[in-house]
Amino acid sequence: MSETLNLTLKVWRQPGPDAAGRYVEYKLTDISTHMSFLEMLDVLNEQLHEKGEEMIAFDHDCREGICGMCSLMINGQAHGPDSGTTTCQLHMRRFKNGDTIVIEPWRAKAFPVVRDLVVDRSAFDRIIEKGGFISVSTGNAPEANAIPVPAHIQETAMDAAACIGCGACAAACKNASAMLFVSAKVSHLSTLPQGEPERASRVENMVAQMDLEGFGNCTNTEECQAACPAEISVSNIARLNREYLRAKLCSKE
Repeated sequence: MSETLNLTLKVWRQPGPDAAGRYVEYKLTDISTHMSFLEMLDVLNEQLHEKGEEMIAFDHDCREGICGMCSLMINGQAHGPDSGTTTCQLHMRRFKNGDTIVIEPWRAKAFPVVRDLVVDRSAFDRIIEKGGFISVSTGNAPEANAIPVPAHIQETAMDAAACIGCGACAAACKNASAMLFVSAKVSHLSTLPQGEPERASRVENMVAQMDLEGFGNCTNTEECQAACPAEISVSNIARLNREYLRAKLCSKE
């Protein structure tokens, strides 16, 4: 089996938010199968730089699947063909010699294109500002066992907290819904005693901001769960709906 690939890339190029975009075709030869997908794009950018052409803009940071910055639609799939994997964790051995790879930015109204493959995901930041926190006095870290939390509650909260905020859920959804993202943040805090004081206001404010940002509604196709690199479960969306109903009907706020 060859350890190098010859590939055709069709990359979305868009010089600015208000400019028209188009696909541009590039040929790459002798790409190592041991490279990550982003390293392959680095090679392409080096070649473009040597030719005096404009390099392709794309988001990246830690390149370890932690930060949530990398955000590419690869052959129509958020983060590419592997499940539970971010773009930076995808390796070129997943592709075959002679393949054509189509690379696009996230496609969602709430994620406008900034340039090429870079989108503005500040909508998620504004949702977090509305409730993705707890209000506590700062100071020394509290004793870990000061507030007993049952093991199964800890596991539920930590599973939800694994969300890295990359936006693949919204990009993969046919409705561009952010319900999986919001539900993960709400589930993480609503299940823990530290999140109880703001439990009702949190879910109401975050859902209201999600709607204000222009994200679509959830219709339970579960594409978000399939695309999520942290494998966040759609059961969190059910919990979000219960929390929202509870806040509307039972909260004294």
